[in-house]
Amino acid sequence: MNDSALPPRLTRLTFHGPLSEARAGRLVERLTRHEPATVLDIGCGWGELLLRVLAAAPAATGTGLDVNAGDLARGRENALRRGLDGRVEFAEESAAGTARGPAGLVLCVGSGHALLEEGATGDAAAVALRALRRLVSPGGRVLFGEGFWQRTPSEGELAALWPGATAADHHDLPGLVDAALDAGFRPEWIETANEDEWEEFESGYRADREVWLAAHPGHPSAAETRERLDRQRTSWLAGYRGLLGMAYLTLVPA
Repeated sequence: MNDSALPPRLTRLTFHGPLSEARAGRLVERLTRHEPATVLDIGCGWGELLLRVLAAAPAATGTGLDVNAGDLARGRENALRRGLDGRVEFAEESAAGTARGPAGLVLCVGSGHALLEEGATGDAAAVALRALRRLVSPGGRVLFGEGFWQRTPSEGELAALWPGATAADHHDLPGLVDAALDAGFRPEWIETANEDEWEEFESGYRADREVWLAAHPGHPSAAETRERLDRQRTSWLAGYRGLLGMAYLTLVPA
């Protein structure tokens, strides 16, 4: 089948998460203030934040790890277009147990699961934070972007989320910060995504496929695409909208 007949992938998103241009700019300024020499991006996707950090820290080199070959190719193309290709590597590999660190700056935004070994159980955020503590150099920084419950979810709300969702899937914000403290960090900065950032991300996440589906209702993959889109949209609107938050924690190893 001709790939051009398939839905494009996430072209309406700049970042793979609820992150605005304004917040990204503030994060980059804060994260490069200590002039990191090396940057490691866990679950980097196409590495937009990584590339912006490297542009703001001209002496730094970076590595992005992900298992999605298409996203990594997009990152390499962006790096080449911006003249950063000689300073960044996009590696198609798992981050679980990685020996790529330590680095002066470690980014892990919405990708804590990438640090978990297969079959791992227990507190996923705590496990990810302990792994990040191992991967950051003394005096460095970690940006940990992680979901948290804005309030305790009801049974009905949990039923509208992903299969098998439980209240133990996330901390509340105080609990998430406590997990960072327990892992050996001090929080330099605590901030959370706002409603506009969430709506921009959620709509942008589906926009390409919604437009494609409207134009290709008879395509062989239309029924599957429609079912997935409707399920995702319902999960957001009837489930985690106003319930699931995203925290951006700038952490200093203690």
